[in-house]
Amino acid sequence: MKESDTAAGMEERSVSELDGTGAPARTSAAIGGYLRAREHVFAEDTIRGARNAWQSLRLFSLVALVAALMGVAAWAFLTCLDAVTGFREAHLICFALLPAVGVFTAWLYRRYGKDAARGNNLVIDCAVSGRRIPSVMAPFTFVCSVATHLAGGSAGREGTAVQIGGTIADAVSRLFKLGEYDHQDLLMAGISAAFGGVFGTPLAGAFFGMEMCFVGKLQYRAGVYCLLASFVGDAVTTALGAPRESYAIGMVPQLGPSSLAFAVLAAVVFGIAARMFSGAIRVVKRFYAAHITNYLVAALLGAFVVLGTYVVFGLYDYGGLSSWLVEAGFTGAATPVDALLKLAMTALTLGAGFQGGEVTPIFGIGASLGGWLGAALGYSLGVTPAFGAALGMVGVFGSALNVPMTTILLGVDLFGGLAAPYFVIVSFVSYLVAGHRGVYPAQRIVTPKWRSLEADQGHTVNEVIADHHEKATRAS
Repeated sequence: MKESDTAAGMEERSVSELDGTGAPARTSAAIGGYLRAREHVFAEDTIRGARNAWQSLRLFSLVALVAALMGVAAWAFLTCLDAVTGFREAHLICFALLPAVGVFTAWLYRRYGKDAARGNNLVIDCAVSGRRIPSVMAPFTFVCSVATHLAGGSAGREGTAVQIGGTIADAVSRLFKLGEYDHQDLLMAGISAAFGGVFGTPLAGAFFGMEMCFVGKLQYRAGVYCLLASFVGDAVTTALGAPRESYAIGMVPQLGPSSLAFAVLAAVVFGIAARMFSGAIRVVKRFYAAHITNYLVAALLGAFVVLGTYVVFGLYDYGGLSSWLVEAGFTGAATPVDALLKLAMTALTLGAGFQGGEVTPIFGIGASLGGWLGAALGYSLGVTPAFGAALGMVGVFGSALNVPMTTILLGVDLFGGLAAPYFVIVSFVSYLVAGHRGVYPAQRIVTPKWRSLEADQGHTVNEVIADHHEKATRAS
């Protein structure tokens, strides 16, 4: 063979490999393409990760800002409540202000507040849908709630705090032009900061922001933001010297048949009480809306009904927060009559349009019922009034607001972890007994409580109640 032929053959094979028809060339090209693709994906992942880290850091910073501002607002609100409560208790003539406060509140909200009159239900709608909260909500509810307590209206403080927290979060969201999801997460964090700051319960506050808007769902996406907000809100409020309450649960019984039976029985009572509480408020509101067309006349009449009830029956002690009722529950001195009277006065007050929350009256109602059960059954079942009152506080709260996980953590925050198994039992049993009712009609039912209630899924509590009322009306 000639040398020239050999050289030509070698050149031909080299060309064949280089032009891609040979296996080595194909493998090399494939590897090169894969590496270039991986480099592109890695670059995109790096950019996306950096962007997400920046957005998360930005949102964390805004959450801390909202929580700090809410902590200051909570301190100011609690300080004002403490001052006006002391003044009213020393001057019973303050109850005469109820008609003026009622009419002023109705006029202010109708003239300037618009949707802000919906209170916590508007906050829930905005947190779920991404809508904006009117900026007037915070100052209006602050002033009108303080006025309600000065005049002796039976109300709480959680509703006011949540509205303030939601308004602050919404304002910060607008200022920094947050997107829909970040806006929703910041609103839930504002709710958590409000609850943790006002009640000094950071664990419960963290879960409250995630749980308040829904029945049967936790918004885990906002979890870490709610946790940060609740702890910061509580820390700022406490550091500023806000007044705090503390209650001693005393001896926690060992888990056994008798103590478990007590917890289940008490939970059923608490669930029924929660249904009565939310139902009473709804009935009073419906009565005024259906029978009195002029809103100022309705507010004036409602205020006179509250004032007349105080005067005629001498129920001044059931005005305002009625913190004494919780203390009486822990000593076993309260009775179901006390619970019913507090329930009635709160329903008349909030149903007439006065501003304020529901939780503190619920604490008094629950502590009264639980303390009475503990005193009545304590010797036979081995429980104390203080233990029963602690279960009552968290049980009526959780079932009235449809927040079972918050309920468990509230018990741990207030009374420690030794009674946690009982808090779990009371939380879920009372939650089921209460059904699809609650003090927040705007809550969305995501997971029905019973299989027989599956038709309620996807509706709000208000829609479910209206549907049941319509069916009952047609049946009668």
